Amino acid sequence: QMQLMESGGGSVESGGSLGLSCAVSGNTDIRPCMAWFRQTPGKQREGIATIDTDGTTRYDDSVKGRFTISRDDVKHTLALQMASLKPEDTAMYYCAALALRVGCNPKIPAPDFAYWGQGAQVTVSS
Repeated sequence: QMQLMESGGGSVESGGSLGLSCAVSGNTDIRPCMAWFRQTPGKQREGIATIDTDGTTRYDDSVKGRFTISRDDVKHTLALQMASLKPEDTAMYYCAALALRVGCNPKIPAPDFAYWGQGAQVTVSS
C-alpha cells in the first residue's frame, strides 16, 4: 500500500508559474510509474504527465514544453513544475501511482492507477 499527498497549487495569473509536490508514504519499496492527472467539473480525469522508474518522462500535448514532472525516490516525492500557465489549465490536480506494469504514459486510463492523492486546486486567471 502507498499513500500519496499533494501540496502546492493555488492561484496565479495567466503566464505565471506554480509548483505541485506529492509526498509518497507507506510501501516506498515499490517504485512504480507515477503520474499527474487533472480534472475539471463534469469532465473525466485526464493524464497530463508520467515518469517511469528510469526517469523517462512523457507529456500530453496540452502541457508539453510548459510542465515538467520529476521524482526523487530517495525523498519519496513527485513534483510538477508548471510554467506559462493558461486559464484552461485551471483544474484539480492529482498525483497517482500505477500498481501494475502496463507501460507508463499519460494515455493510461485513470482507473488503472491504484493509488491517488487527495487533489490540489490550481486556478489560472486571465
